[in-house]
Amino acid sequence: MIPTTTPTNFAALGLIQPLLVRLTELQYQQPTPIQTQAIPSVLAGRDLIAGANTGSGKTATFALPILQKIHAEKSLANNGSKSSKGNYVAGLILVPTRELAKQVADNIKSYAVHFNGEIKTVAVFGGVSANTQMLALRGGTDILVATPGRLLDLISSNAIKLDRVKTLVLDEADRMLSLGFTDELSALLVLLPKKKQILLFSATFPEQVQTLTQELLNNPVEIQLQSSDVSTLVQRVFTVNKGEKTALLAHLIKQHQWRQALIFVNAKNSCKHLAEKLSKRGISAEVFHGDKGQGARSRVLEAFKAGNIEVLIATDIAARGLDIEKLPVVINFDLPRSPSDYMHRIGRSGRAGEVGLALSLIDYEDYHHFQVIEKKNKIRLEREQVIGFEVDDVINDALLNANKPMAKPEGSGKKKRKNKTSVNADIWLRNS
Repeated sequence: MIPTTTPTNFAALGLIQPLLVRLTELQYQQPTPIQTQAIPSVLAGRDLIAGANTGSGKTATFALPILQKIHAEKSLANNGSKSSKGNYVAGLILVPTRELAKQVADNIKSYAVHFNGEIKTVAVFGGVSANTQMLALRGGTDILVATPGRLLDLISSNAIKLDRVKTLVLDEADRMLSLGFTDELSALLVLLPKKKQILLFSATFPEQVQTLTQELLNNPVEIQLQSSDVSTLVQRVFTVNKGEKTALLAHLIKQHQWRQALIFVNAKNSCKHLAEKLSKRGISAEVFHGDKGQGARSRVLEAFKAGNIEVLIATDIAARGLDIEKLPVVINFDLPRSPSDYMHRIGRSGRAGEVGLALSLIDYEDYHHFQVIEKKNKIRLEREQVIGFEVDDVINDALLNANKPMAKPEGSGKKKRKNKTSVNADIWLRNS
C-alpha cells in the first residue's frame, strides 16, 4: 500500500496549467489523500485499484489525468500524428446509475473549461431518448460516461465503437455488480482492446470485484484509504419508540432549521407516505425514486442542488451520484438493507472536506440490524436520545447497551425518563 500523504498543491502531482487554473477557480485548496496517491500513477499509465469511501474526490482522481493525457495526444496530432476519427472513444467511464453518469460528465466538462472545447465529453444512460444520444456521439467522443445497458444498446445500433479505448474506468464497481450488471460488463469487456489502462474504484471489495481485478488489471497500483483519511462526517444514532420516528424527524427539522436535509427510506411508496406525513406537520418535501421519469428525476435533483428544495426524501438511487455542495445533514429514516449502502448514504454529507452530519433513527426493530451495520463498517456509535422523545423504560437499557440482545417489549407503556444521554444529544444538536 502507498502511504497516505497530502502535498500542499496540485502542481506537485504533475498536472498541467489549464487544469491547475481551473482547480484554483473551483477553489480546490489541496489534493485529497486519494488524489495525492493516485494521480501520478494514472498519469504514468499504471493500472489502479482504489478503495475509498464516497466523497473522497474520486472523480477528479481519474478525470484530471485522463483529460491531461487526451490533451497531450491531441497536441501530438496537431503536429502531424494520426488523429482519431469516426465513432471512436478514447476514455470510457462506466458507472452504475443515471445520476452518477450525468454528474461525472458534468464534472469532467467543468475541469476541461480551459481546453477551449477541444475535448468532447458525452454521457449516455437509460430513461431518455437514445436518438438524442446517438446524435451527440456522431464523430465519436474523447470521453464517454455510460451506464452499461444503454452503452450496449448504442453499440448494437453502430453509434459507437470501443476498439480504440485507451483508458477504462470502472467507477463504483461493487455497486455495478450488485445491481446485476455482471453480464453487461462481460459483454463490454470483450469489445475493448487488449492493451488499455484500467482504473477500478470500489468502496467495498466483495468476491465478484476481487475476481474482476485479478482477471483484468495488469500489475496495478493498490490504494486503500481508511474512512478516517477522508471523512469529516459526524455520525449520530437516535433511539426512538416505534411509531414516533416521523414526529421526531419533524421535530429535528423544525428545531434546527437545516438549510437542506436528505432523508433516506427503503421503498418508493415510503417516499410518498413520509412526504404526506411531514406535510401534515407543516414541512414540505419532494421525493426522489426509480418510478419517477428521468426528466422528473433530473428536475428534482437540480432543484435540490440549487437549494430550491429543502427536504428531499429518497430511496437508495440517491445514495450514489448525488453531490450536494455543503449538504448539512443526511438522515436514515429507514436503515439501508445493505451495510455497505449505509456508508454511501451518509457520504452525501461531509464531502470535499466540509463538516457534515449523519443521523440514523432506530427503534427496537432496527436495533440488531444497526449492530450488523456497525460491525461490517467497523464503527461503533453511542445510542443517544432527544429530550421529549425518550424510549420506554422497558427497552431503554437494551438500547443503550450495544452488547446486550434486546427483546421486543410486551407492553406499550409510555413511561419515559430523561437521562444523561438524552441531554447530551439535545445540547449537541442545538449547537450543530
